Amino acid sequence: MDEADRQLLRRSRRRLVCELQVAELWDALLARGLFTPDMIEDMQRAGSGSRRDQARQLVIDLETRGSQALPLFISCLEDTGQDALASLLSTNRQAERQCPQAVRPLHLVPVVLGPVGLKPEEPRAVGWDPSKPTAGNLTPVVLGPEELSPAKLRPEVLRPEVPRPSDAGFGEFGDASAQEKLRGKTNLAYELHADPCGHCLIINNVNFCGESGLGPRAGSNIDCEKLQRRLRLLRFAVEVRVDLTAKKMFLALVELARRDHGSLDCCVVVILSHGCQASHLQFPGAVYGTDGCPLSVERIVNIFNGSGCPSLGGKPKLFFIQACGGEQKDHGFEVVSTSPKDRASSSYPEPDAGPFQEGQGSFDQPDAVSSLPTPSDILVSYSTFPGFVSWRDTQRGSWYIETLDSVLEQWAGSEDLQTLLLRVANAVSEKGIYKQIPGCFNFLRKKFFFKAS
Repeated sequence: MDEADRQLLRRSRRRLVCELQVAELWDALLARGLFTPDMIEDMQRAGSGSRRDQARQLVIDLETRGSQALPLFISCLEDTGQDALASLLSTNRQAERQCPQAVRPLHLVPVVLGPVGLKPEEPRAVGWDPSKPTAGNLTPVVLGPEELSPAKLRPEVLRPEVPRPSDAGFGEFGDASAQEKLRGKTNLAYELHADPCGHCLIINNVNFCGESGLGPRAGSNIDCEKLQRRLRLLRFAVEVRVDLTAKKMFLALVELARRDHGSLDCCVVVILSHGCQASHLQFPGAVYGTDGCPLSVERIVNIFNGSGCPSLGGKPKLFFIQACGGEQKDHGFEVVSTSPKDRASSSYPEPDAGPFQEGQGSFDQPDAVSSLPTPSDILVSYSTFPGFVSWRDTQRGSWYIETLDSVLEQWAGSEDLQTLLLRVANAVSEKGIYKQIPGCFNFLRKKFFFKAS
């Protein structure tokens, strides 16, 4: 889908979500080949399964369905009698192609500050008064010293009663005794008393069907074995599923969410697969099933929201995603401390990239935000920055998982999860000729410590 069609869909999304009658559209969408039956089922399960959630997901997914997706969608609207929406889209689409919207100039009010050494009676700055007609509607205005005093420009800077933010609080977590004190404060750290402390599902996609255009992920089994062993040592009940299609991935995650987690303290999901960029409202990226169909990270996370998984309400839900966020390769920038050992590698790394990448500006604009589930007690750790390649060594496994396993082995008994992930990000960022930086979306309410003993 070209950028003009994509932007038109986004501008129209609020009305589409409010008015779209999705139940009447499914057959038309299938008949015109816009979506597969599996994709239709996924959209019907979106969010709470309400009409609005289904409509929202349909409009989001439509952006990924090719250059003719919008005109085909308009035809489906006409076929199902939704003429008002069809007319809205077709009229605006035609108008934009005949006369592209001009870029509107910004109404800026420049202020030029004079030299610091000027005397008080001298002009300190020149501004522009748009109310007085001159050439270009701009008239210089002299501002006096009182208008330019620091207290007027940035009053909070000089107010002694306004405290500055401080990082002093981080020092109290530096040693083991402080860690134990923090663990004992239930208002600052999640409690993990159950044994096992929670379920962990690892989805390891290695072999992809030929039609997907995705190659085998050599080295992924090494990642899977490392995390399976490590998370069992951290007192999780680990289950591994291998080579799942997008639909089977979705069903496996739904089955996990529907279990009774009442006697457990948390839940972990690990996905090892190829990935790509994807439209989103909350969490970027998508992972591929072995059939080459993407499953968005946002949809994965929302399976475990309050309505889909009430027995995990208020408990931490952790997601670790080893997959590409796109196809950009980061060459990095030169720094003095680059380690020579990281420039050499015993084997050639491979990217966990997808066969396509959406264009720039593919990030979503939220509508009806109040109807979305609140993403509390959730942390999603990505192996790479959205839009960029994630590297995997065919003999040693991925950079991210190898480093995560090593950091957990050394520090899981004494540091909280965010500190552990900072260690992972720092170590991975120093690897290789190509560069990679892991990151996370953190919506945890408290610090999370693994149960390492």
